[in-house]
Amino acid sequence: MIEIYKDRNLAVLFSQNPQIFVDYPKNKYQNCKKPFLLQNDLEVVLIDYTKEQTYYFVVKKNYCWDGATIPRFFWRLVGSKTDPRFLVPSLVHDVLCENHHYVNHDRYFADCVFERLLYISGVNPFIRWMMFHSVDNFQKFCAW
Repeated sequence: MIEIYKDRNLAVLFSQNPQIFVDYPKNKYQNCKKPFLLQNDLEVVLIDYTKEQTYYFVVKKNYCWDGATIPRFFWRLVGSKTDPRFLVPSLVHDVLCENHHYVNHDRYFADCVFERLLYISGVNPFIRWMMFHSVDNFQKFCAW
């Protein structure tokens, strides 16, 4: 396992680096709803040190996702949904949002994993803070 991130609260480990294929629209009329495709099976281990819990799941090859769900009018401030820095964090977070049971229905822990993966990807602190709180509050509103 490759240790992606570790601190006193949580750890993120991958079996290998995610291989991501990007299918950008070829013209302005083509609409790619989910332009990202995982090209390898990815085993993920998340460790929550505060609750002494370890979560293990596999993201299967050919998993598709839409990247970071950022409204178009925020792209100048945050970056576009296809920004390479957002690919791995959005991959893991989308999988966790679709499969709440992977982390024992712990929404806040899933959001913390997302924020730490943004940190590893080099996203600046203000943008990370904005993205974390936007995702966290949106999920509260959607009753996760």
